[in-house]
Amino acid sequence: MPQKIEHIKDMKPIGIYIHVPFCRAKCPYCDFYSVGVSESLLNRYTDETVRRIRALKDMKITADTVYFGGGTPSLLGGERIVRIMSALDECIYISHGAEITVESNPNADLLEFLSGCSATGVNRVSLGMQSAVPRELAAIGRKHSPDDVLRAIECAHMLGIYNISLDLMLGIPFQTEESLAASLEFIKNCAPSHVSAYMLKIEDGTAFYRIKDSLPIADDDALADLYIAAFDGLEQIGFRQYEISNAACSGFVGRHNLKYWNCEEYIGIGPAAHGFFMGKRYFFDRSLNDYLDGNEPELDCIGGDMEEYIMLRLRLNEGLTEQGMNERFGCGIPPSIRAMAGASQFGEFCVCDSEHIALTRKGMLLSNTLIGRFIDLL
Repeated sequence: MPQKIEHIKDMKPIGIYIHVPFCRAKCPYCDFYSVGVSESLLNRYTDETVRRIRALKDMKITADTVYFGGGTPSLLGGERIVRIMSALDECIYISHGAEITVESNPNADLLEFLSGCSATGVNRVSLGMQSAVPRELAAIGRKHSPDDVLRAIECAHMLGIYNISLDLMLGIPFQTEESLAASLEFIKNCAPSHVSAYMLKIEDGTAFYRIKDSLPIADDDALADLYIAAFDGLEQIGFRQYEISNAACSGFVGRHNLKYWNCEEYIGIGPAAHGFFMGKRYFFDRSLNDYLDGNEPELDCIGGDMEEYIMLRLRLNEGLTEQGMNERFGCGIPPSIRAMAGASQFGEFCVCDSEHIALTRKGMLLSNTLIGRFIDLL
């Protein structure tokens, strides 16, 4: 958190993000910050995270979402989750009905971990399914099976956690529209409440990057077809797309992630975590040692301006609205952006009416380019 934050009164509820930087093995596609795990490191990380949470106590913060991401938060185990959640309950007012999410791999014995989660108010679990096709799972270095996903869901249900999100990767080695259909059928039978479907991106520094020229993955056109097929298929089984990479059953959008796309504030804690608080964006270095040594995060920039807001809101199906712009900035959608979005050549990629501007599903495939062009008009 930025240093020298003053006491806050009547603050709008914010989100809390806690980055848990531990993995037993590094997936070949993953660029998120993570390190190897040991009992000693888990204990030191938990102690330091609790200390940083307790430093917030006098600020009278209210939160309505908490999200444990990673890494692999389930490696903390139930007792450590209880310690961290107890510190949050002690030092931050967690509002009634708050969404509290933990990420987990489905290949672990989750009973002890999810028991601790359930006992401390966790009510949402995000499982790294990625695919329901064994050949594809093996190709991306995942150790679980589709049956492990089913067992993880059953375990969560047994403990009273029914809000389940599944990750689904698109464009991974050997994936075809036929194998994607098999994963969608599996999702239908699992009956989760939410699906995050995101396209494989080969990141510099990953194991996949070193062999990128020999990977049996989809080209750009085939990847676009997989994306369209995924969200068309999800819609057919009851999941409405609400953001570029997310779809949900009615009433189950990811409330924490919506804070990001609505340009709302949240506190990030943990190595490599980012935050947006009191109008300032900040980040922790990608270093567990620096975090354990008590190093403060770095100030990134002032956040929440019109450019940032437009960029983030256009990730959402709802898009950029006249009402939202007026409430936030006292003006409507800039005429230059409205004129570009309404031009005939963009009709396949944008929806533009008197109330809002939004990208279509095809437009979302070109979101970086289109949003960049909109921002250039400001």
